[in-house]
Amino acid sequence: MSYAKTFKELDKSQHDRASFDCGEKELNDFIQTQAAKHMQAGISRTMVLPASVPLPNQKYPICSFYSIAPSSISRDTLPQAMAKKLPRYPIPVFLLAQLAVHKEFHGSGLGKVSLIKALEYLWEINSHMRAYSIVVDCLTEQAESFYAKYGFEVLCEINGRVRMFIPMKTVGQLFT
Repeated sequence: MSYAKTFKELDKSQHDRASFDCGEKELNDFIQTQAAKHMQAGISRTMVLPASVPLPNQKYPICSFYSIAPSSISRDTLPQAMAKKLPRYPIPVFLLAQLAVHKEFHGSGLGKVSLIKALEYLWEINSHMRAYSIVVDCLTEQAESFYAKYGFEVLCEINGRVRMFIPMKTVGQLFT
């Protein structure tokens, strides 16, 4: 399976969600059963990188996807040097809610490509609707290591998961 050149918004009529398998049940369940519902409800947006060739059902398998949503964090969860410069009310952030790569592409660099595309997309949104940072809740230690490699720092622990963040000004340095 080879993938297309651009990410597209998830479309149930065009993208085969059932065949997606990244090896993490929670992420598989999300793309297969929840992503479209969340988009319809207006609470997140999921972008997929489809395969370049459709299946016999004429739908395109999903090679990679990411899901984003607006969110906020308490300033108290930020490092003190950052927090003291911010107001006392919840700080707007973008949540990189999900990011996954089909097992067939593990180790190929598609995770990095997907993360860069997600950051680029959020940087573009940030020019219209400001957020302080991007946060991600890591499912595994492997995910934590992956995000740390690209400049994310540990913010806190929430619901038993490590929450990491990268300031938008850092993201901006990548794309300006």
